[in-house]
Amino acid sequence: MHAPATKREMGRARRRFVVLLALLVAASSSTAPAPRPAAAAPQVPCYFIFGDSLVDNGNNNLIVSIARANYPPYGIDFAAGPTGRFCNGLTTVDIIAKLLGFDDYIPPFVAATSQQLLTGVNFASAAAGIREETGQQLGGRITFSGQIQNYQSAVQQLVSILGDEDSAAAHLSRCIFTVGMGSNDYLNNYFMPAFYSTGRRYTPEQYADVLVAQYSRQLQVMYNYGARKVALMGVGQVGCSPNELAQESPSGVTCVERINSAIRMFNQRLVGLVDQFNTLPGAHFTYINVYGIFDDLLKAPGAHGLKVTNRGCCGVGRNNGQVTCLPFQTPCRNRQEYLFWDAFHPTEAANILLSQRIYRAAQPSDVHPVDIRTLARLY
Repeated sequence: MHAPATKREMGRARRRFVVLLALLVAASSSTAPAPRPAAAAPQVPCYFIFGDSLVDNGNNNLIVSIARANYPPYGIDFAAGPTGRFCNGLTTVDIIAKLLGFDDYIPPFVAATSQQLLTGVNFASAAAGIREETGQQLGGRITFSGQIQNYQSAVQQLVSILGDEDSAAAHLSRCIFTVGMGSNDYLNNYFMPAFYSTGRRYTPEQYADVLVAQYSRQLQVMYNYGARKVALMGVGQVGCSPNELAQESPSGVTCVERINSAIRMFNQRLVGLVDQFNTLPGAHFTYINVYGIFDDLLKAPGAHGLKVTNRGCCGVGRNNGQVTCLPFQTPCRNRQEYLFWDAFHPTEAANILLSQRIYRAAQPSDVHPVDIRTLARLY
């Protein structure tokens, strides 16, 4: 278990946060508005995060689970060291928070104070899925339903802080919510027949329907508890991860199509789900095409400063993907040139590229109907 970050370490992290924003602004188009002064208010009053290991920033640290990342070399490029982020540095939501104008990272729910609830918390948990059983072979995790229960608890606290339900509802209606679920329902459920029966019980089409039906019910609870500006992150190309390449790709380069095709079915249904929710009063839901953005990085890595797309920077075995990054293992030095940090998760370099297009779409297919920058402006 890592020691809590010191004030000095957190100060270094905040300074790096400011430097990152300057770099992201410089990388954006020349038509972008000038960066706001450091003291200016963020574009939205709060940011709430739901998801899995792609965005978990410490909620699993005290859980009995294999799905934890609070040890070196995770966090090797993060000023506060290993925090529970499954990355060498920043995750997508860290970067999105900065692009939205927040002065600091959104804290994990397990470590957040009541006052921090006003500006948002991160509920994400590694190994979590839409289905309750997903990821159970890895040990403890906070399923999506569990994350929603934590959110409901947070809303009750906000009602107490702000004085009444109407004030809390008005506050929450202006917040950004990002939800990234589904990866583990494939990686650690449907395509893991030794532990789960879903792959035998459902065709890929049926499984996508079952998943989205449950997802819809869960998102409805979030809406009922005040979530209005909601970005649904599509599932990325799991079949291109070093772990899947190591196990199922003869060349170690060609992505596993049977996995990716199933994921595309799920993602396609999310577009319809967004349209369905946008018929509700005050709802502004949007779909983020992470699969498509990731595909661009895979097809033209050099154009994005990347050189290695089929191996983890840290890992063991074929593609550095048969076993994920081990405690105190020495990772690659040229991390900025790698798409994947470990057997499953992107590097900070890849997360920056993804986040820039999540926040500000580079092409119409990146989002449906709007990017997060536009979502922040909607009322």
